[in-house]
Amino acid sequence: MSFRTTPSAFDYVEDVSPGSGALPPRAWYASSDAKTLSLDGTWRFRLSATADAEDESFAEEGYDPAGWAEVTVPGHWVLQGEGAFGLPIYTNHLYPFPVDPPHVPTENPTGDHLRVFDLPEDWPALSEGGAVIRFDGVESCARVWLNGTDLGDFKGSRLAHEFAVGHLLKPKGNVLAVRVHQWSAGSYLEDQDQWWLPGIFREVTLLHRPAGSALDFFVHASYDHLTGEGTLRVDSDVDGRVLVPALDIDVATGESVTALVAPWSAESPRLYDGELVTEGERIPLRIGFRTVALEDGLIKVNGKAILFKGVNRHEWHPEKGRTLDLATMREDVLLMKRHNINAVRTSHYPPHPAFLDLCDEYGLWVVDECDLETHGFTEQEWRDNPVDDDRWTPALLDRAARMVERDKNHPSIVFWSLGNEAGTGRGLTAMAEWIHGRDASRLVHYEGDWNCRDTDVYSRMYADHAEVEQIGKELDGGTLGRRKLPFIQCEYGHAMGNGPGGIADYQELFEKYERLQGGFIWEWIDHGVTHPELGYAYGGDFGEELHDGNFVCDGLIFPDRTPSPGLVEYKKVIEPVSFEGSDGTVRVTNKYDFADLSALAFEWSYQVDGETVEAGTLSVPALAPGESADLKLPEPPAHVDGSETRWTVRALLAADTAWAPKDHVVAWGQFPAVAGVRPSLVPSASPVREERLITLGPATFDGRTGALRTVGGVAVENPRLDVWRATTDNDDGTEWKSGLRYSTLWRTLGLHRMRHRLVGVELESQALVVRTRVAPAAREVGLATEYRWTSDGSRLKLTVSVTPEGQWTVPLPRLGVRLGLSAVDSSVDSSVDEVTWFGGGPGEAYPDTRAASEVGRWSATVEELQTPYLRPQENGARADVRWLELGGLRIEGDPEFSFAARRWTTEQLDAATHLTDLVAGETLWVNLDHRHHGIGTASCGPGVLPQYHLLAEPAEFSFVFSEVSG
Repeated sequence: MSFRTTPSAFDYVEDVSPGSGALPPRAWYASSDAKTLSLDGTWRFRLSATADAEDESFAEEGYDPAGWAEVTVPGHWVLQGEGAFGLPIYTNHLYPFPVDPPHVPTENPTGDHLRVFDLPEDWPALSEGGAVIRFDGVESCARVWLNGTDLGDFKGSRLAHEFAVGHLLKPKGNVLAVRVHQWSAGSYLEDQDQWWLPGIFREVTLLHRPAGSALDFFVHASYDHLTGEGTLRVDSDVDGRVLVPALDIDVATGESVTALVAPWSAESPRLYDGELVTEGERIPLRIGFRTVALEDGLIKVNGKAILFKGVNRHEWHPEKGRTLDLATMREDVLLMKRHNINAVRTSHYPPHPAFLDLCDEYGLWVVDECDLETHGFTEQEWRDNPVDDDRWTPALLDRAARMVERDKNHPSIVFWSLGNEAGTGRGLTAMAEWIHGRDASRLVHYEGDWNCRDTDVYSRMYADHAEVEQIGKELDGGTLGRRKLPFIQCEYGHAMGNGPGGIADYQELFEKYERLQGGFIWEWIDHGVTHPELGYAYGGDFGEELHDGNFVCDGLIFPDRTPSPGLVEYKKVIEPVSFEGSDGTVRVTNKYDFADLSALAFEWSYQVDGETVEAGTLSVPALAPGESADLKLPEPPAHVDGSETRWTVRALLAADTAWAPKDHVVAWGQFPAVAGVRPSLVPSASPVREERLITLGPATFDGRTGALRTVGGVAVENPRLDVWRATTDNDDGTEWKSGLRYSTLWRTLGLHRMRHRLVGVELESQALVVRTRVAPAAREVGLATEYRWTSDGSRLKLTVSVTPEGQWTVPLPRLGVRLGLSAVDSSVDSSVDEVTWFGGGPGEAYPDTRAASEVGRWSATVEELQTPYLRPQENGARADVRWLELGGLRIEGDPEFSFAARRWTTEQLDAATHLTDLVAGETLWVNLDHRHHGIGTASCGPGVLPQYHLLAEPAEFSFVFSEVSG
């Protein structure tokens, strides 16, 4: 028996075509004198469980939406209504529905939207010209009616669609009806490692189209770096004139004109105000002259090879999802500029067009990426992948065209990207051919094309350092075409949780080899969703059937747009001026691609034991890009015996700019002058055994175990060897020699539950010696540990000696001691949260994330020492510490050490899944670490480089404890 499917009014949902009824794509612009009407605001809303649960009568004039709810447009309905309209879903690459293209589940949340509007009093007469309704973003499929007339349907969630409506408008009571389906055939093309969030999430606008309006236009503005001339030609669908007053340009559309100009670049984003004037309207232009070319195997702009210091940017707001206002977009751009970022890849779809306006204005190179990813097909080895199925090619070409046509007039865009993680196929080739034919002024990017058949750059993601160096040396092989192309890492440095580690090592390679033209950190912002109980929610917190946990929280800024330590580190790693010092001289090097150093002022300061004692200005010539100068520093003040001194040199903005105020620090460097004296203690006190205690100088110890109990008036929870850290996202993702994750290796070995066996307590003439063996249950490996306590009567010194026993095959997470502090004497206020130290700061640092750690004297509260990663994990360590004061104690280290201080234990931190799980206790838990294992980026990328491994080797380190005076 055979069955025949009856055609349905909802067939468009599963149709592989891009839709019907929409106008051809065109440039996104605002007209000076054509009226517009925003249709944003409160809409009536009805949610159905399936696409066909309700008929289309709601689109008819006179329909009464009594009983309907309300939602805000733009917005996602699942982020409104406190769960009444469904919940968000997060997956990285798994489709949250059966992979059965082009079919989607019958259970298909469908939101009917209604908006009734009147035309403004000053709206042109309906007989004058026409009008269009523009939708800037709807996920994932929509059908539109105006005043009962079906306008059509469309897919392509992050793309603009317009419908002609002039003939349907009336002065009052216009009824706009939009039916939005969460799932559609288009969903197969939008599997982009993000929250699945249905709704009309970008603006809806009614635009008047006067008779004689421009329709579409293309600004071609090139720059000849040899002559300094710019050539301008504006092609327009409707004839008109192009005016650029600053250049005395008044020329007909379609004609070229040449003038001496200042070029546009990310470092100097010079824009010329102009106008396109047709019979029906005047359109403001912001023209940037620049030429993008592939020359000598390099990406060049205006004749110079550029180095991308970039980030990938999903659009995100913790309460509004992918609905962003202009102020939020500007905040992103300003943060990027202030942290030395010069490029953005719009992962993995075209952004709101206003964001590109900001990139033009403030200066960022842009890789504009198409709204395309089919990553979920990797689960079936790319079988049935739409990009290699001719039936889907019209949809792919439509997406490419809507990206290019909408954004083609932005000088900031240097690359068109075909999409992300969509495998390979004929559809991608068709997209590349169309783009190359439509816009020869830019290059084409696609990471998945390793043979570079369709692309102008060899692009990879998460290639490790060794492979990147091989590529830089041109020893990577590949096709002849690929070997002639430049290389970028379109994703690297996965910024998930604590990290990313090893980015300074990447940057060293980028700057060393000409072929390596930089990369883009993954990614800009943590996609946490504001949650009343959890603070921020991530995957799984909404009961998703399938989810990828906190993998959606992998940004350089937290959801509230507070910079993470990773962003601070990245700023330092990519700073455009470098400083190297020795023997009273500093070498200053300009690392900009285009700008000289005339916009910067320089200052020096001289620190003694972390405190600045002298400072002044440094005269630096306006070095051209790539140039260096060796400059003499002033004579330092007289040296005090035993003190540690160093120079710090900074580059600051000499004047206010559009993106930061005068004196904003762009770059800095530090180098030592005179090394300090390590802490010393000459033993003079002897340990004394009493009934239940042992006393030694200012300290008391347990008489049986030798465990430290007090130092003066401060109660101390016994310092003892600690090798465990609350695993980071990178620890949990790392594969090491055995092919397992670090965290798996560590937990399998039992490093999170080490046992301490007392071997002996010995009282020597001037020392208390406690010997232990620290080892995990069920394993034969261990760490023989000796604690040697000595005192000069007022201070107490601990020397820890560690000797590995057995065959250690994995690195240690950390090596140091952990102790707890609380007050036992009312005269000693050890409950005060203030912490002061001389060492690296002000933020956290680990072996491969320490570039931004500046040696100085710092203070912070215990709360401020914590880094609020959305999934709690090891954080907050300050490195290169000489001494530390907290909880009533002063602690000096030999050699320098790392410390972390928390109101919860490592075990509590390790067990927490959200920040709200961490409850402060009365004890202040302090880690004093001799060394730490590196961080790496293996939550998605390479692990810790060998030089940052903490191997189980013999070690000895010391701390001197004393009460804080005063």
